[in-house]
Amino acid sequence: MTNANFDTKVQMDTGKKMNSNGLNKLKQSFSEFGVVWALLVIVITISLLTPSFLNTENIINLLRQVSINAILAIGMTYVILTKGIDLSVGSILAFSGIVAASFVTGGENNIVFAIFLGLGSGLLLGFINGVVIAKFKVTPFIVTLGMMAIARGFTFIYGDGRPISNLSEPFLLIGGAKFLAIPIAVWITIAVFILFSIILYQTRFGRYVYAIGGSENAARISGIKVERSLIWVYSIMGLLAGLAGIILTSRVSAGLPQAGTAYELDAIAAVVIGGTSLNGGKGRLWGSIIGALIIGVINNGLDLLGVSSYWQQVVKGAIIVLAVMLDRKRA
Repeated sequence: MTNANFDTKVQMDTGKKMNSNGLNKLKQSFSEFGVVWALLVIVITISLLTPSFLNTENIINLLRQVSINAILAIGMTYVILTKGIDLSVGSILAFSGIVAASFVTGGENNIVFAIFLGLGSGLLLGFINGVVIAKFKVTPFIVTLGMMAIARGFTFIYGDGRPISNLSEPFLLIGGAKFLAIPIAVWITIAVFILFSIILYQTRFGRYVYAIGGSENAARISGIKVERSLIWVYSIMGLLAGLAGIILTSRVSAGLPQAGTAYELDAIAAVVIGGTSLNGGKGRLWGSIIGALIIGVINNGLDLLGVSSYWQQVVKGAIIVLAVMLDRKRA
């Protein structure tokens, strides 16, 4: 082979390697940030179909609506990272909301006490989920399915099947007021995201959550107190469901017994769309927030386009199935 031919072959091989490396980087970028690109595509598409989507008031309303699912998705991320599931979050949300509402009616201003009881109610029910799952080795699906019925029943019993309205004005500020033109509910969501990101990524407990999802047996052998960690995970989920219940109750100006119906599906979908694996041990909180935004944008866009709520349920179900299929493909 002449020197000229050799140089040409080297240049061709180098070019192929550069193209291959570029393609691999592109694939890696799409795998890592594909959910962000998906959100951008959906936003652009809906904006072209209905210009009113980008209206400032609509965006603010969208963020206010998404905040509740985003808070639930943060807690659900912890749960799914441990290879668990929580179907009771919607019912816990409703129970916490109606408990909090009952202490701020008729002009009463026991806001701190009401918030404390609302959060405490969610925390308690989540703690019960965790104890039964961790100590009695019952499948999370079964435990939380039972809690979904129990908490919903308690909600109807507590409120005698009727909404609790006439809430005090200060309490209504939680879900309706703004600070620096941004809803307080959104600020709360940001604070929750920052706090639980620090816990998940900067603490020993966060490492335990990932380790348990990767292999519970290996985590136990390595000295991790798996049962205690699982109880904490489901307690956190209950606490955040309680917080979401308080925000929702304030936003709709009433404690509703039927509040939170099917919210667990939205939370699970947001987490899976955001890249957290149903097999546990792999996922990120920011992805779950993007997933919640995707679901919120789609719901909002379909509303603006006048699509029937029945078809919206079909679209939401299809998104969940597609998200699970993508999760299996990633696995």
